[in-house]
Amino acid sequence: MDTDRSPDSQRPRIVQSRGLMTGDGLLLDFAPNSNLHDYLTARPEASLERRLAWCIQLAEAVAYVHSKRILHCDLRHDNILLDLHLHLKLADFQGQHFSANGEILLDGVSLEPTKAYLPRKPANHASIRTDLFALGSALYVIMMVHEVFSHLDGFKDEDKITRRFSAGEFPLDPHICATITEKCWKQLYSSARQVLTDLELVWEAIARGESLEPPSGTHALPPTVSWLSGLCDETETPKAPPLYRQLIGCE
Repeated sequence: MDTDRSPDSQRPRIVQSRGLMTGDGLLLDFAPNSNLHDYLTARPEASLERRLAWCIQLAEAVAYVHSKRILHCDLRHDNILLDLHLHLKLADFQGQHFSANGEILLDGVSLEPTKAYLPRKPANHASIRTDLFALGSALYVIMMVHEVFSHLDGFKDEDKITRRFSAGEFPLDPHICATITEKCWKQLYSSARQVLTDLELVWEAIARGESLEPPSGTHALPPTVSWLSGLCDETETPKAPPLYRQLIGCE
C-alpha cells in the first residue's frame, strides 16, 4: 500500500488561505481534482487503499480542527476537496470557534445536511458529538461510494431520515470501516483522535495482509472534551443558543 497519506506540516488536511481577494472574499488554494463527491461520482472504481487513506486524512483534519476549539458544523463529501496529488483538504468552514472556557467567539450559523445530522434538542446546538456523527456519514460515503440511505432524498425525505437516525436505525452495509461508522453514529467516540486510531488499525491490518474482521470488544472511552461538554448532553440543562441562532428558525 503506497498511497501517500503524510499530513501537511502546518495545517493538516485543511485548505490553505492565500489571503483576501481584492474587493470581497478569501483566496484559497485551488483544488484541481474538485471535491470528493464529484471525484467519486466520476471514478467510483477508486481503490480501497485510496478510499481508506481518505478516511484517515479526513479524521486527521477533524482532529486538528477540534484541537483548535473549532467545530466544522457542515461535514459532508462536497466540502472535502482533493488537491493535485489527490490529498484530502477540508473546506467551507461555517461552524463555531470557542474560547478556552467554552464561550462562542464566532458562529457561522451552519448546520449539517439531513444525512449527516445528529437529531438533538435544541436543534441548532453543535458539539464534538455532532461533528463526529457527520464524520461517520462522510466515512460511509467514502467507503460505499454513495450516500447514506441513497434511495431517500435529503430534502423530500428529511422527516423519514431523521426518524431513522432518532430510532438508531443506521445503514448496515458491510465495508471494512463499518464498525467505525456505526460508532460515530452511536456516539461511542468522544474525539476524532479515537476515530483516527481505529482507522489506522484498519490500515495497519491491511498492510500486514491480514484478513480483516470488524473490530470487536468495548473500548474505554475518555470523557468528552471539557470545553464542549454538556452542549448536547441530555443529562444537563442545555445552554441557550445565542440570539442570532434563535433567529434562524431552528427550534
